[in-house]
Amino acid sequence: MSDAKTQIKDTVTKNDVVLFMKGTKMMPQCGFSSRVAGVLNFMGVDYADVNVLADETIRQGIKDYSDWPTIPQLYVKGEFVGGCDIITEMTLSGELDQLFESKGVAYDKTAAEKIREANA
Repeated sequence: MSDAKTQIKDTVTKNDVVLFMKGTKMMPQCGFSSRVAGVLNFMGVDYADVNVLADETIRQGIKDYSDWPTIPQLYVKGEFVGGCDIITEMTLSGELDQLFESKGVAYDKTAAEKIREANA
C-alpha cells in the first residue's frame, strides 16, 4: 500500500486540483463522480482526474490516504476538500469559489453563478 500512498501523494502535490473518481472527467462512470466532474468542467477548472476503477490499489489507497470512505474525492493544492455532497454544498453556497480564490485556482465566476441560479 505504500506505493499507492506515494503515488497518491505525488499526484495531489504536483497538481493544483485533483479529482479521484470513478471513470474520467470526459466519461464519468458513476453519478456522484459525474456531478463533481460536471461542476469542475462547467466552471472551467483545470484539474487532473484519476480513474480509481483502473487500479484497485489506488481505489483503496485514496480511501486510506484521506480517511474518507467514498469516491469521488476532490483535492485542492494538496488538501482534501470532500466528496460529492460537500462539493455540491460548497458550490451552491459559494464556498468553492472562495476556496479557489484563496488558493489561486482559476475558474469561471460567471459559470459558478449560473450553477447557483439554476439551483436556487
